[in-house]
Amino acid sequence: MGKKKARYACLLLAIGLLAVFAAGCGGEKKANGGGKGLRDASAEIAAVYKARCVSCHGTELQGKVGGNSNLQQVGARMSQEELILQIENGDGLMPAFKDSLSSDEISGLAEWLASQK
Repeated sequence: MGKKKARYACLLLAIGLLAVFAAGCGGEKKANGGGKGLRDASAEIAAVYKARCVSCHGTELQGKVGGNSNLQQVGARMSQEELILQIENGDGLMPAFKDSLSSDEISGLAEWLASQK
C-alpha cells in the first residue's frame, strides 16, 4: 500500500470512529427509567419535593449526594410503605421528616415516588 493510500485509510478510519462516538453520545436525555419525575407529581407534592428534597435528590430525581440519593427508579426497589418509613425516619445522610412534614405530605411523596419505576 502506498503512503498516500495509507494516509487516506487512516483518515477514513478516524472519521468513522468519530462518527461512531458522536452517535453514541447523542440522543434524547432520559430523565428516569419509567416515571416522569416532577412532571407527573401533583402541584402540592411537587411543591413539597422542591422545598424539601430537591437539594439532595435533584430536579430530575438524579441524586446529588451519592448513589442512594438517585430516585429515578426508586419505586422498583422500595415499596410505598418503605418509602413512608424512609421519609419519616431518615437514614444516614437523609434527615427525618416526620416532625416537619404532615402525614398527608409524606404519604403523597411516598405514593408518587413509588410510581418512579
